[in-house]
Amino acid sequence: MSETNENQAEGDDRGRRRVLIGVVTSDKTSKTRRVEIPRQVRHPRYGKIIRRRTVCVAHDEKNESRSGDTVEIMESRPISRTKHWRLVRVVTKGVSDNAVKAAPGA
Repeated sequence: MSETNENQAEGDDRGRRRVLIGVVTSDKTSKTRRVEIPRQVRHPRYGKIIRRRTVCVAHDEKNESRSGDTVEIMESRPISRTKHWRLVRVVTKGVSDNAVKAAPGA
């Protein structure tokens, strides 16, 4: 009886996948998005706060995100050589490049 409970507890961890929030930086390819996740780390010797980023290539089945959007991505099985993430939802819409160029003040 205790063995089944232990196995179930181990199985719960297996189903958990990392979920991250980042900004779409490239939407040029179909159903593929380049997402950057920014973070800040302290320099080991000098102590200055440095900006670093993690770049993930995510699968967007419906092509619903655009460059500049903040999106939530989830870890998944390998979809291609570089794609190991998939788009869960668009958190906020960003300002598109076309809207900036078409604005009268720009």
